[in-house]
Amino acid sequence: MICLLIAAGASAQQEKGIIGYANWLDNWTEFKPQKSDSKEANQILAGNITENTKLMKKNVYILQGNVYVTNNAVLTIDPGTVIIGDAATKGTLVITKGAKIMAEGQETDPIVFTSNASMRKAGDWGGLVILGDAPINKFGGVGSYNMDLDPTLTVYGGNNVASSSGVLKFVRIEFAGKKVKGADSFNGLTVAGAGNKTILENIMVSYSGGDSFAFYGGDVNASQLVSYKSINDDFKITQGAQCRLFNSLAVRSSYLSSNKDGSRCLEVKAFEKKNETDFTRKSTFVSASNLTMLNDSENIKADIQSGLVKEAIYVAENASLELKRSVVSGFNPAVLLDSQTAVNADNLKKIKFQEMFFNQCSGNIFTENNSDNSDLENWYGNTVFSNVYSQTDNKETFVDIYNAKRPDYRLQLGKITASSGK
Repeated sequence: MICLLIAAGASAQQEKGIIGYANWLDNWTEFKPQKSDSKEANQILAGNITENTKLMKKNVYILQGNVYVTNNAVLTIDPGTVIIGDAATKGTLVITKGAKIMAEGQETDPIVFTSNASMRKAGDWGGLVILGDAPINKFGGVGSYNMDLDPTLTVYGGNNVASSSGVLKFVRIEFAGKKVKGADSFNGLTVAGAGNKTILENIMVSYSGGDSFAFYGGDVNASQLVSYKSINDDFKITQGAQCRLFNSLAVRSSYLSSNKDGSRCLEVKAFEKKNETDFTRKSTFVSASNLTMLNDSENIKADIQSGLVKEAIYVAENASLELKRSVVSGFNPAVLLDSQTAVNADNLKKIKFQEMFFNQCSGNIFTENNSDNSDLENWYGNTVFSNVYSQTDNKETFVDIYNAKRPDYRLQLGKITASSGK
């Protein structure tokens, strides 16, 4: 009987961080995409796709320049299909407002967007942009994704909360995030004004030159997202987005991810530009649970002392975040609140951290430009929130994060019972 109880305990799952009785990263992810075989394209995608189109696994497609799916067309992509962003023309795929993408891969046969550069790196090509007609909080209820794109084809926003821009499932996006002269970088996946019938599950963005995932407005549900070694944010949520994020992973590197201001695991903002924001509309609200956000350095303390590591989470003024049962490991500090956010009961009720596991962080929750965080520590350290604090090495904290082929970022059993002292 004792042996049976021990065996049952060993197979149990932690409730904090990413969860699953099996490692759901197996089979469809790729943590060393630079070493994966490149394929030669035999089909070109260019210009506008104006009618329903299907991309098939038997072909390899290359995105040349900016490619737009328009005219309410549906772009369907078979499992296992490879789409290559052309590095020379910085290929980008844009699903315009009213159009759809149906990219439903399989766990053993994911859809892959990657680069054709001989030495693949972050920013080789543009990325994937999905524009919908759900609400945003800009004046007039519409925005435009102003990069080097056609402004007539990049409008997003509307009143259709329950709209669908399609499906992304078991999809990898590698080496996207081109830099635009005089502007910012593209993101691996940009979702702007998408409605809550859009399906976003099991998506991995690796080595993005911009943000991995950026949500501008809309009403979105997302789960099993993986951001790996992004240069900028892993998850950026802004412009009044109502976002529910579950069971997702962000892995940062002290040496690849930017340590500049504005580069975090999770950035929650009410707006991008205050003078363009309609404050009568809903502000950004994020409800997230079972996230794992970590720096995978083998010497986090030294990297923090060298100034290579910043905060993991940033919450700007007027934005709301409810984060539960999540892991933040190896940051300086774990959380930073905008300096415009006064530390009072009304604001702190909009920014919740419950049942968290804060590990190897140089400080936990601070207000920007203020080294005295005693009020915040007292608030979030209250036993009612059940937050746990630890200083445990990565190898002991996670199941097997340094496995080159099949890393496992779930918490090891017993680690959440670490010291709860701050």
